[in-house]
Amino acid sequence: MAKILVTGGAGYIGSHTVLELLKCGYEVYVVDNLSNSSKEAIKRVEHLANKKIGFSKIDLRNKQALEKVFYKEDLDAVIHFAGFKAVGESVTKPLEYYDNNIVSTLILCELMAEHNIKKLIFSSSATVYGNPSSVPITEEFPIQPTNPYGQTKAVIEQVLKDLTKSETGWQINILRYFNPIGADESGLIGEDPKDIPNNLMPYITQIAVGKLKQLSVFGDDYNTPDGTGVRDYIHVTDLAKGHIAALEHLPPINTWQAYNLGTGSGTSVLETIQLFEKASGRSIPYKIVERRPGDVAECYANVEKAHQKLHWKAEKTVLDACRDSWRWQFSNANGYDQPDIMVKK
Repeated sequence: MAKILVTGGAGYIGSHTVLELLKCGYEVYVVDNLSNSSKEAIKRVEHLANKKIGFSKIDLRNKQALEKVFYKEDLDAVIHFAGFKAVGESVTKPLEYYDNNIVSTLILCELMAEHNIKKLIFSSSATVYGNPSSVPITEEFPIQPTNPYGQTKAVIEQVLKDLTKSETGWQINILRYFNPIGADESGLIGEDPKDIPNNLMPYITQIAVGKLKQLSVFGDDYNTPDGTGVRDYIHVTDLAKGHIAALEHLPPINTWQAYNLGTGSGTSVLETIQLFEKASGRSIPYKIVERRPGDVAECYANVEKAHQKLHWKAEKTVLDACRDSWRWQFSNANGYDQPDIMVKK
């Protein structure tokens, strides 16, 4: 079976995708600098899949170190997750985001070309669409990011498109995620932000276990059913399976394709809170505060292209994701800083 290099494979989406790859019989080699992830995630994925994972702690910008992996491992394809990912932080640290996300991808692609490994799945983002004029968002919408994080994804997308035109042999699928939430149903792997969470679901779960006190809901005067922002929340396991589908349905040689990965429908912030309370039996205190600059009222995907060409569709509900997020957080109040949990299970 093919061997897949997964960059950022110890992270939230990366670790869930590695698990699905192993379940499908692929061999996996992970490179990750562990700047926003944990080696414990890899250990737990090995435990769940009962398979070993090759691993190197490498920053992708270290070409010499990364090249050793390409020489040592007989790789067939690459799934590229590695990168900084916080929108707000990207606004305050744009140089770090441009350097880390773009330079690392250029070095990765250079090595892939040198070693004639030209099958690539790239982890992009719905942030490349910026503030869309309407919903649902199709892949044909303009690329007009409104923050440095989204801009790095847009630049990398353009690099990859140019690659398919300039050098023979490349097959590239670009996956634009909407809002990943949830955790593996085992409760052993999940989202473990290093600091105060940037995303809604880990913030909610940390309130539920008593680590945080109250949720700030940014605006209740949007033109939506309850006035709060509406987003397309996709279960991380469905998202991981989308990468398998993208790997198994690569475009023809010398071409690329972009796909939205979402559910195709939106859920408001207040609805998400209510669903989590139903799933967990815990009350989530919140307060309404002013809108954040740049937030849009509604953002959800048209996912018909992924249905038709990748034969993939999200199957889990937001309630499923809430249950699984709660199972993860309840069992891992301090995230991956509890390495003995597998013994308990």
